[in-house]
Amino acid sequence: MLWLILLVLAVALAVVVWLKVTSSPRVSGTVTLPGLSGPVTVTRDEWGVPHIRAQASDEDAMYALGFVHAQDRAWQMDFQRRVSQGRLAEVLGEAALPQDKFLRTWGFYRAAENALPALSAPTRRMVRAYTAGVNTGMAQGQHAPEFRILGYTPEPWTDVDSIAWSKLMAYDLGGNADDEILGTRVVKRLGEAGLSEVLPPYPQNAPTILSRDELGLTGKAPLTGREVAALPEATLKALQAHLDAARSLGMERVPGKGSNDWVIGGRRTASGKPILADDPHLALTSPMLWYLADVQGPKLRAIGASIPGLPGIVIGRNDRVAWGVTNVNPDVQDLYVEPEGARLTGRTEIIKVKGQPDVRLTVRESTHGPIISDVGAGDVGPRVALKWTALQPGDTTLDAFLGLNYAQNWQDFRAALEKYVAPSQNFVYADVDGNTGYYAPGRVPIRRGWDGSLPVSGDGNREWAGYIPFAQLPHTYNPADGLVVTANNKPVPDAYAFDLANIRNWAEPYRAERITQLLTQKPGGLTLDDVKAVQLDTVSLVWRDLKPFLLATQPEGDLSRQALELLRGWDGNERTGSVQPTIFEAWLSELQAMAQDELGDGTRVNSLAVLNQLRAGGELCRNETAEQPDCAAELRASLKQAVDRLAAQLGSDPAGWTYGKVHTVASNHRAFGGVKALAWLFNHSAPTNGGTNTVNVARPDPDTMQQTHGPSYRQIVDLSDMNRSVYVGSLGQSGSPLGNHVTDQQKRWAAGEYLPMSTQAKDWGKTRTLTLKP
Repeated sequence: MLWLILLVLAVALAVVVWLKVTSSPRVSGTVTLPGLSGPVTVTRDEWGVPHIRAQASDEDAMYALGFVHAQDRAWQMDFQRRVSQGRLAEVLGEAALPQDKFLRTWGFYRAAENALPALSAPTRRMVRAYTAGVNTGMAQGQHAPEFRILGYTPEPWTDVDSIAWSKLMAYDLGGNADDEILGTRVVKRLGEAGLSEVLPPYPQNAPTILSRDELGLTGKAPLTGREVAALPEATLKALQAHLDAARSLGMERVPGKGSNDWVIGGRRTASGKPILADDPHLALTSPMLWYLADVQGPKLRAIGASIPGLPGIVIGRNDRVAWGVTNVNPDVQDLYVEPEGARLTGRTEIIKVKGQPDVRLTVRESTHGPIISDVGAGDVGPRVALKWTALQPGDTTLDAFLGLNYAQNWQDFRAALEKYVAPSQNFVYADVDGNTGYYAPGRVPIRRGWDGSLPVSGDGNREWAGYIPFAQLPHTYNPADGLVVTANNKPVPDAYAFDLANIRNWAEPYRAERITQLLTQKPGGLTLDDVKAVQLDTVSLVWRDLKPFLLATQPEGDLSRQALELLRGWDGNERTGSVQPTIFEAWLSELQAMAQDELGDGTRVNSLAVLNQLRAGGELCRNETAEQPDCAAELRASLKQAVDRLAAQLGSDPAGWTYGKVHTVASNHRAFGGVKALAWLFNHSAPTNGGTNTVNVARPDPDTMQQTHGPSYRQIVDLSDMNRSVYVGSLGQSGSPLGNHVTDQQKRWAAGEYLPMSTQAKDWGKTRTLTLKP
C-alpha cells in the first residue's frame, strides 16, 4: 500500500512541476515580436511588478502592457471577457446558464461594441496596440492551468474586449436597480413609510464630501415625487433572478463595500506638499482584480494599478500628477413598467452550453432599454425595462482614463474627466506644484418631478431631462481647509442645485467620519506613516453608536451573559487576536437580518438602519411569529442566536473565540473556488483585521464570517518625492496558482505593509529583464 501512495504522490508532484514549467511566462532574455516599432524592456522587480520602458512610441509601451497582462493573467482576462459576453456556459456547462441569460439580456458586450467607435483616434491607437500585445502574449505558448483543466484555448483578443470589462465594473459600482426592486417589496409589505426604515436616509449631521462653502453651486433642488408601480410577486422574482445571477459572479452591493480616498494639502503635511491616498473596496478574488505596473514611453509616465484586459493605469500617478477614485454611486438606473401596446424590438441570442444543446434566448427592448423581467420566458406579466447610463451610446470613459495617464496639471485632469461617463467616481487630485482637488464626473440623469427610487410607468411622463452638466458636477480646487475625504458618503449638502443630494444610495458615514477625525486630530505635520495608520485603522464607530443598546441587553443563558461581559470596556478595535470583534460582528449580522420576517430570507439592512430601529423602537424589531414584541426582545434573541452559532463553530468557551479564527480573507477563484478537488490550489486565505464600516473595511460574510470584500488595492502618493510613494495589492501579480508571485503581496497587505511605488531601479530589489524587439 505504501508504494502505491508514494507512486500517486510522485505522479501528482510531476504533474504540478509540469504545469508550473509549462504555464510560467518568460521573464528574461530577448524575444522578437511582430507589431513593435522599437525595442521595449520589461523589468520585473522583486514582487513581479513590470517596469516597462519603450523607446520609440507610447503605443509600444501599451503593447508591452498587453503582452505582460496576457503572460500573467490570460485566464482572468478570458474569464472576464466571457462574463461580459455571456459565454460562461460554453466552458463551465449548464450551471452557468442563469449568469449567461442575465449578461445577454442586459447587453454588456453590445454596449462595449457601441462604445468603441466613440473613442478618440489616439485612444483607438492605444487600444489597437494593447490588443496586439495581448494576442502576442497569448501566442507565446504558455497556457494557464485553467485552460488545460477546462480543455479549451482562448480566442484572439479584440479591441472590443479591451472595453468590455469596464461595463461590468460600471454594474458593480453604479446604479440602484436592486434598491428599486427591494423598495417595491418594502412598499408592498410595509407601505411607503417602510422605505425610510429599510433604506434609511443619510443622517442630517453626517459629513458630506463637499461643504456648503466648497460647493459653490447652490439653489433650490427640484421637487421630487414618488410613483409606486405595483408589480406582482412573479415579476419581482424574475427581476430578483438577475440580481442573484450577478451576485453569483461577485457583483453585488453589500454593506461596507465601497472605497476610501483622500487628499491632504501641503499646509497639513510635514513636507509642505500634498499626500494622496486611495483604497478601492471590491471583491477579493483569486487572482486579484488589479495588476501593478509601471508603464513608460516617450511621453507616457504612469505607475499604479491596472486591470488586466484594459489598457492604461486606472489608479496611480505619473511624474507630475496623482489621482485616486472611490465610488459616487448616484442613481443612474431606472426601471420602467412598459404599458400595453408599447413598441418593442427583439433579438435572439444563441447560448452555447458545454455538453448540451444550444439555448435560444429572446431578448426584447423598449425605447428605455432591455426588458429584464422576461428572463427569457417571453410575454409573461408586466414588462419591466432598464434604462442605465452605461448602456447609452457614446461612452468615452476610456478616453478619460488614458487622459489621466498623461495629465500634467488640474486643467489636463479636468479636461480628461469631461469625457468620463460611467461608473461615476470621486476623483481626488494632487500635483507636484502643491495643488489639490476633487471632481465627481460621469453622466448623472436629471429627473424632474420624481425621485427615481421606485419603478415608474414607461408612458413617457417620467423621462430623463438630460444629465447634470459637467461644469456643475461636484468639484473643488485647492479647498481652503486643505482636505478632501471621500468614503462613498453623500457628496454634497442639500443646498446642491440638482437632485443628487436627495437619493438613498450613499454609504453610511462611519468611514468618512473616522478618516476625518484621524486626519484632523493632528493639526499639521502629517507624514506618509500617519496616512498609512489611517488606511489601516480598525476602530469601529458602528460599535460606538450601538454600544449603549447592546450592553443594555438582558442576556438569555450563560453564553449570552459571558459574551456581554467580554464586550464591556471594549474599545471597538477589531483585531485578529481579540474575541470581542467576533462577538460583535456575529451579533450585528443577526441584527441586520431583522427585516427578513417582513421581506423574506436574504434581506439585510445596514448598520444605520439597525441603529435607527433600536433608537426608535422600530417596527422591524417586532416578529410576531417568534413572539418577539419589541427591540429588547430582538436584542436578546439575536445575541443568543449569535453566541449559539459561535459555540457550534468555535466551542463553548467564549475566551477562545478569537477573531482571526473565523475572520479570514477568502480570495477565492471565480471558476474553481467551490470545487473541493481544486479549491486548495486556487483559493488563498489569511487572517485579517477590521470589520463592518471600519476604515480598513473588512465586513464579515453573514454566513461564514470570512472577508470577501475589502481594500483590493492600497496606494499612498507623496507629492514631495513621488518615488517615496507606496502601493500594494491584495494577493499577487501572478494569475497562475503555480506562479512565482501568487500570494507574495497578500502577506504584506494583511500585515499593513506596502511595496515601493517607485520608477527607480534602485528600489526594485532583485530584477529580471525581458527585451522585446521588433
